[in-house]
Amino acid sequence: MVKRLLLPLFFAILFIPTQAFSRSSASQDTLRASTGNELPGERDSRTSEELTLSDRVDRAFAPAVEVLGDFLFFDPFEFFGAHDPVIHDEAGKVVLDTDGNPVERHIPFIVVWLVLGAVTFTVFMRFINFRGFKHAIQLVSGKYDDPNDKGEVTHFQALTTALSATVGLGNIAGVAVAISIGGPGATFWLIVAGLLGMASKFTECTLGVKYRKIDENGVVSGGAMYYLRDGLKKKGMKGFGAVLAFVFAVLVIGASFGGGNMFQANQAFAQFAYVAPGISNYGFEFGVIMAILVAIVIIGGIKSIARVTDKIVPIMAVVYVGAALVIIFMNISHTGEAFRLIWDGAFDADALKGGFLGVLIVGFQRAAFSNEAGVGSAAIAHSAVKTDTPVTEGFVALLEPFVDTVVICTMTALVLIFTGTYENSLHLEGAQLTSKAFSSVISWFPYVLVVAIFMFAFSTMISWSYYGLKGFDYLFGDFSEKYFKSRNVAKYFYFVLFLLFVVVGSSSNLGSVMDFSDMMILSMAVPNILGLLILAPEVRRDLNDYWRKLKNGEIKAYK
Repeated sequence: MVKRLLLPLFFAILFIPTQAFSRSSASQDTLRASTGNELPGERDSRTSEELTLSDRVDRAFAPAVEVLGDFLFFDPFEFFGAHDPVIHDEAGKVVLDTDGNPVERHIPFIVVWLVLGAVTFTVFMRFINFRGFKHAIQLVSGKYDDPNDKGEVTHFQALTTALSATVGLGNIAGVAVAISIGGPGATFWLIVAGLLGMASKFTECTLGVKYRKIDENGVVSGGAMYYLRDGLKKKGMKGFGAVLAFVFAVLVIGASFGGGNMFQANQAFAQFAYVAPGISNYGFEFGVIMAILVAIVIIGGIKSIARVTDKIVPIMAVVYVGAALVIIFMNISHTGEAFRLIWDGAFDADALKGGFLGVLIVGFQRAAFSNEAGVGSAAIAHSAVKTDTPVTEGFVALLEPFVDTVVICTMTALVLIFTGTYENSLHLEGAQLTSKAFSSVISWFPYVLVVAIFMFAFSTMISWSYYGLKGFDYLFGDFSEKYFKSRNVAKYFYFVLFLLFVVVGSSSNLGSVMDFSDMMILSMAVPNILGLLILAPEVRRDLNDYWRKLKNGEIKAYK
């Protein structure tokens, strides 16, 4: 009976007639803010003779971007008449923006889906995001590391690899957009969303280790593809699980080329060109250099990636958070006013900003897009950990949204609020707004920001190359082994494609291509959370068993 209900539900979600939903201005702002590009309908009106090859490729993807955007950002509450999207003031009049258009409140489907998963897992796992925090720190410190466990990387390296994929430009640019749109109150809901997302990470990464595959050479393959396929197969849902796993693998490959690659290279070069305009015409050369650096790391696989990320992530976190703390302490006299703005803005939001619900959605939306809790990507990295107890990596993984969102994203938000830069920010993009906030106190900070953005982008790219590789291997590894007698053929073919996209991302403005690939990251949450909801009881049983063994002393510390 369950199978009969779930399979139609999944296909209904995937192939819902999105053409019927006209994308709202709020949805367009969300899409534009998440990608940093113009929307297809806003592109220039050059004639076909004036279009370059990259322009033609870009336009070819525009219809797909429209459809996928309509799916991810349509408002289910508005569709079913549950709320009026047009905002009214206390007198009942329609609130208008500066252009005289009605200000609308929209609740994107993908945000509802991610929040639904986060809240469900938080309650179902009995608030593991809070009661498991101390033990997570102990595991990351290596206290329970058994050198004889199977796997490729330590708990700390698995965490830094996953963090390097999520801690990126969204922490700098995306948060700035959220605060400029939702006001200081969005900070409060951003933190709440980060705390709830810890339970989603726990659930997906526990399953990632539990259903991983280790070959005769000790190479690990894991992630949502495997627990969706094999976990649901155990529950008698073989066909349904195979469909979810296939869809997820396709999405993670596309996401690795776009949001995990081209967008990172594009924005890193843009920031370099911003502080050094003389190199603005050298995007191709920048891309080649970036591709060489990425190649040096990713050819060595997850062990090589982990050795780099366990050094880069702590450094970039310390540099960025340290600079933010300097700004905050230099404006320490504004502490009371800043926190009053955050609290009042969270619960008594100005109608022009969308009211209480509007600010809540902005905060939750940015947190979900930043830490990827529920997307399923991190489970691929955590699957490579050295452990024979899957639940332990679930504990480690729950630290990821805390570091990414509660710490780093909050630091960006506090700098914007303490300096007051979030006001009068209509003509600044996210990264520029953050740069302005820092430079208002430290004149040379834009140069520090260049280094931070480069490190964030580079670390994101090397981690997402691993995610995409595992999706590619899942789909084509057996084919490569059968016809070429080696899975490495598929591996190196993917790497060549990935490195080419680094150059393309740096030297071109393929807006629609990057929009499409970037939105595939969000689309991954659809099959992933659907599978997690079915497999959650299994995770809770494993968690309860682990707690019992830990309390009884059956699990011993090694340090």
